[in-house]
Amino acid sequence: MNRYPHPELKDLPEDIRARILEVQEKSGFIPNVFLALARRPAEWRAFFAYHDALMLKEDSGLTKGEREMIVTTTSAANHCLYCVVAHGAILRIYEKKPMVADQVAVNHRKADITPRQRAMLDFAMKVCQRSHEIDEADFSALHAHGFNDEDAWDIAAITAFFGLSNRMASFSNMQPNPEFYLLGRVPREKK
Repeated sequence: MNRYPHPELKDLPEDIRARILEVQEKSGFIPNVFLALARRPAEWRAFFAYHDALMLKEDSGLTKGEREMIVTTTSAANHCLYCVVAHGAILRIYEKKPMVADQVAVNHRKADITPRQRAMLDFAMKVCQRSHEIDEADFSALHAHGFNDEDAWDIAAITAFFGLSNRMASFSNMQPNPEFYLLGRVPREKK
């Protein structure tokens, strides 16, 4: 289905292969994005370095679940099947809510989330669709829910980074792994 064939794991540079195998060990499968982007090692390294800086950041006012909410919501607005399904699965796991990803992907204003999270997603959607219209009122709305300007930066950076990811996944016809569809919906099999 992917327009660009995935490289063979054995043909990848050692650092990339090691990271992919680490992900496989943890999740039980290799997410397609890891192999799809590995066809260009320098870009793979840059992509995942920025991904990790945003999504694994320890000193953030955003929880891991909130970061995945941003990705799922804005990826839906960008019509990215891969990212909605993959990050929706991660969101369900972090939030321990099997329906939340579907809710925020379709309409975050009707989702079972907190008012704080709704404000966060309102801001993310404006960055996603009309970043040129962001003004002081948008920051004030975030501040009213306890976010600071660094949190606003994180929300915008995650939105913008996944705008890139969404477009690469969509243009290349990257498909979600079947495993993602059930993650966070049904109990994981014990080994």
